Amino acid sequence: MHRQSALFLDFDGTLADIAPRPDAVRVDPSVVQNLQRLHAQLNGAVAIITGRSLNEIRTFLYPLTLAGAYEHGAIRQGATGDPFQEPTPPLETIRAAAQNLVQRHPRLLVEQKSSGVAVHYRQAPELHGEVIQVLTQLTAHDNELQLLQGKAVLEIKSAHVGKGPAIKAFMQEAPFLGRTPVFIGDDVTDESGFEAVQNLGGTAIKIGEGATAARHRMPTPSALRLWLQSTADHLETTP
Repeated sequence: MHRQSALFLDFDGTLADIAPRPDAVRVDPSVVQNLQRLHAQLNGAVAIITGRSLNEIRTFLYPLTLAGAYEHGAIRQGATGDPFQEPTPPLETIRAAAQNLVQRHPRLLVEQKSSGVAVHYRQAPELHGEVIQVLTQLTAHDNELQLLQGKAVLEIKSAHVGKGPAIKAFMQEAPFLGRTPVFIGDDVTDESGFEAVQNLGGTAIKIGEGATAARHRMPTPSALRLWLQSTADHLETTP
């Protein structure tokens, strides 16, 4: 990576190790320190591209404030200005059905996001079939909604947002404009982002195993943490 790069990073499974519950995630202090260095070295062209909410990322990366796309691109915060939220389809029926699932199966966890609903089944993997059946039925005849499958999570979101479109939008504005994009992620939910940066002549890196459009890999989030450190060290001595 060089000083004319733009760096985009997923959060869970990338900057932070996957945890049993979303609220149990811990961020290594070196991540915040090195992101702060890279933010300065790349003149602000660093953004978080995640399914998490804006407030969650602000808390996890405090006191660092970066540009970002949250809830899979439904909410976007540029390097300057206020967050912008894309229009959200009606979700009342989806929210009620997800809550009903949890009442029947307390080991499931539901996240009621501002722009979607996620059902985590990491604590009950045997329920994957039932969860996907229920959520598929809810979205099958609605072109405004998309069912997204991640690592032990199923999420219903607007069909009109995604990590790829979010990265493309960032690349059309300062400080990302004219730079070469690099996107690092770990999950199926990152695939549209991988395709977007490669179509723009950039680099896509997948963390871990599994089929992917990304042409490069890193083994683990800990390997990424070392990469952030070495990249910041390299840029420090590079004009």
